[in-house]
Amino acid sequence: MACDQVHQVRQPVRERTAAVDGSHGTEPAGLDSNTVSGNTPSGTQDSHALTARTVLTRLGTSLHGGLPDAEARGRLTRFGPNLIATKERARAHVLLLHQLASPIVYLLAAAGALALYFGDWQEAAAVVAVLVVNTGLGFFTEMRAVRSVEGLRALGTRSARVRRDGHVRVLAAEDLVPGDIVLIEGGDAVPADIRLIEASNLGADESALTGESVPVDKSGDPVAADARLAERSSMLFRGTLVTRGSGTGVVVATGSGTELGGVSRLVEQAEPERSPLERRLKRLSGQMVWVVLAIAVVLAGFGVASGQDLRLMTEASIALAVAAIPEGLPIVATLTLARGMWRMARENALIERLSAVETLGATTVILTDKTGTLTENRMTVRRLSMPSGEQALAEGFSGTASGSERLLRVAVLCNDASLGQGPGQGSGDPMEQALLRAGRTAGLERASLLRDQPLVRKHAFDAGTRMMATVHASGRGYLIAVKGAPEAVLAASWHVDDGERDRPLDEVGRDLWRRRVEELGTLGLRVIACADRRVDTAGIHPFEELTFLGLLGLEDPAREDVPEAVAACRDAGIRVVMVTGDHAVTARSIARAVGIARPDDRVREGGTVDEAADGLQGVAVFARVSPAEKLSLVRAYQERGDVVAMTGDGVNDAPALKQADIGVAMGRRGTDVAREAAAMVLLDDTFPTIVGAIREGRVIFDNIRRFAAYLLACNLSEVMVVGLAVLSALPLPILPLQILYLNVVTDVFPAFALAMGEGRDHILQQPPRDPREPVLGRPQWVRIALHAAVMTAATFAALLVGEFWLTLDRASVVTVTFLTLAFAQLWQVFNMRASGSQLFRNEVTRNPWVWAALLLCTVLLVGPAYAPSLGAVLGLVPPDPGMWMLILSASLTPLLLVQLGTMVAGMQKRDGQA
Repeated sequence: MACDQVHQVRQPVRERTAAVDGSHGTEPAGLDSNTVSGNTPSGTQDSHALTARTVLTRLGTSLHGGLPDAEARGRLTRFGPNLIATKERARAHVLLLHQLASPIVYLLAAAGALALYFGDWQEAAAVVAVLVVNTGLGFFTEMRAVRSVEGLRALGTRSARVRRDGHVRVLAAEDLVPGDIVLIEGGDAVPADIRLIEASNLGADESALTGESVPVDKSGDPVAADARLAERSSMLFRGTLVTRGSGTGVVVATGSGTELGGVSRLVEQAEPERSPLERRLKRLSGQMVWVVLAIAVVLAGFGVASGQDLRLMTEASIALAVAAIPEGLPIVATLTLARGMWRMARENALIERLSAVETLGATTVILTDKTGTLTENRMTVRRLSMPSGEQALAEGFSGTASGSERLLRVAVLCNDASLGQGPGQGSGDPMEQALLRAGRTAGLERASLLRDQPLVRKHAFDAGTRMMATVHASGRGYLIAVKGAPEAVLAASWHVDDGERDRPLDEVGRDLWRRRVEELGTLGLRVIACADRRVDTAGIHPFEELTFLGLLGLEDPAREDVPEAVAACRDAGIRVVMVTGDHAVTARSIARAVGIARPDDRVREGGTVDEAADGLQGVAVFARVSPAEKLSLVRAYQERGDVVAMTGDGVNDAPALKQADIGVAMGRRGTDVAREAAAMVLLDDTFPTIVGAIREGRVIFDNIRRFAAYLLACNLSEVMVVGLAVLSALPLPILPLQILYLNVVTDVFPAFALAMGEGRDHILQQPPRDPREPVLGRPQWVRIALHAAVMTAATFAALLVGEFWLTLDRASVVTVTFLTLAFAQLWQVFNMRASGSQLFRNEVTRNPWVWAALLLCTVLLVGPAYAPSLGAVLGLVPPDPGMWMLILSASLTPLLLVQLGTMVAGMQKRDGQA
């Protein structure tokens, strides 16, 4: 959100005209091919103690020209990409062993060993086969998920601003080579080891490398050759963060040749990240294993005590243990989360932490900045307000009013952006590019102005001044050019330019200009002020005794898709609050245009934010907010019990982003510091992307809840069938081998299909869920028990009809009960629709994966009964028409009963609401 504040523009150092240690104008020379540590050119390992001129000479580069493209390509081949293997790719054997380290695997292995002990070779072989299939499915699913997450990292690769062939370009950090001239600014993660040439108010957080918690001041002056790493103030090291200021430096080491590369040679093994949701599901599976073991022992003891055969009871216990294990639960959860992350990434929301996926669906408040998120970030200067009058600027305007040339000259000189050679080739802050375009239209090119008035010093943004200044040689003296927040520039100005001469600026005059700022703000324009001063020495304090030149009003139109997204948030029970550093009048105008602020909503300015902690209700806009106030706002909403998503892009946004439940950083204009603190990165910087990510987070949680309930209902029905048979002293209606086969077929494939669902149509019209709500709460467990009971009753009904009415033989009865339970579990997938959805057209019936899974499972269930060899192993015989009629009617009964109950419950709920 720093970009919403006039003073918080990104300030990279661009063209310089003053020579540094005589390096100006030198052409790059050859570079010694000898290297140290692979990526460090010979003779540069002590760069911190060498003068800037010496380092540039040894690296064969030029400060103002940089490396030629051809030379850079050659060095990239010679030194290799600027990469460090800080974390290895997850190895296949590690993931395979991870599948085996599970209580579920231990229990299945024990069941197989027990079957082997009793000489049941077929059953033991079947258990081993299930172990192989289950382990294989888990391995390939987790491998795909981990590779997916590793692939997502590539979407968030860092970039760097580099001067090559005399032009500033944005390159991938991995393409940097020794000798590249890099432009550094506050908020950047340092992409390589860099010897500073120029620095303005530059500070870096090197705690990750040196352990020093206090930011280190940096300069271009050499230090002692034996200086410790933490004392090398002339260097910036890869992996550290620039906290303030700006600078220019030359790359002296890349990749493994950097200081960080040396530390990182002790490679960390990749452990697949687990979200809290995955950990809860894994814990649930583990708890079920112990519960099942206890039940199995109790039932076995009961059977033996009642005089039943020990082997039969052991076989029943094995069947019971196998039946209760939800083999597919961890597998499908991993796949669902990984797929959800990819779906979000395709919609330009890059998830940095898995825990963010489940938290997204519980978001209740979005604190969003303005520029680039709610607006197009397509700045255009529309108005100039000068002491001599105002000038409205239309597209393609030419010529300037009286006094405007001096105003635009300062706006162009006090600037860090560049326009490039053609449309879309510019770099730097969009607001500063807009100022350069306005100057170009008036005939003021920055390069030409710098030739006449060379830049000799720069004062980067400082939080205390909220202004930026550049100092230029001008005749026998110097010109100080200043731009920044109107109130800050007005406070530092003693005079005002009336077109002919500078006259004193009194408090009455300042009030007049403040009213002009408000007038421009009511038009939805972002306002900045410019001032200048002529001095005799370049080292004078730049922010005092200024001459106020006027205001520039910049238009940044609201995005057309934002009002619809804001309305969707409101329907979803999510409050959207604008938190911006811009003027209150401008913020209110944009907030009303996009639907955030309604007529009765309030707007608070920075100084009153602390008072708002107890009165946040009804506040739609917080304007002129400082970084500390952003943090207090996040905490205030969290203390109310809200789940807060917070957007930000600047260095000073990092504490608030880290404090928020979902920190959302900007991918295009956001700083590296903000990205490091955030849980999600918007690759397109737009507000609707946040809304889409929240919807996807809700869909993912719904899908996990849906397939978990499906798996557990199916497994519980198997437990109940076996348990009731043992308690009733009946022969086992379904054999252990058949249960194993069911768990692999009817559990996993439909569960996978449910995990691939696109979600309910009106999922964003539901209120956010409580973040403390478990995956399976009391309502879900009640439904699981009821569904399992109905499937169990239908299976036993088929058993009784086959045994006593149709008088089938033992093999036929087992076939009927097996297929009845199997198809009842398949039809159970349709009971997973949301209670408020339509009967025939809902999120389950619209899912093509569900129909594919049903078709595949039907073939896998019916096939063995008609294949003699498989039928003999599973204990199945081919069903005749009468058996099929019984199987289909009994298996469809649970579906019909559940759907009827759902419809009745829905009608009662609507009647109650009426």
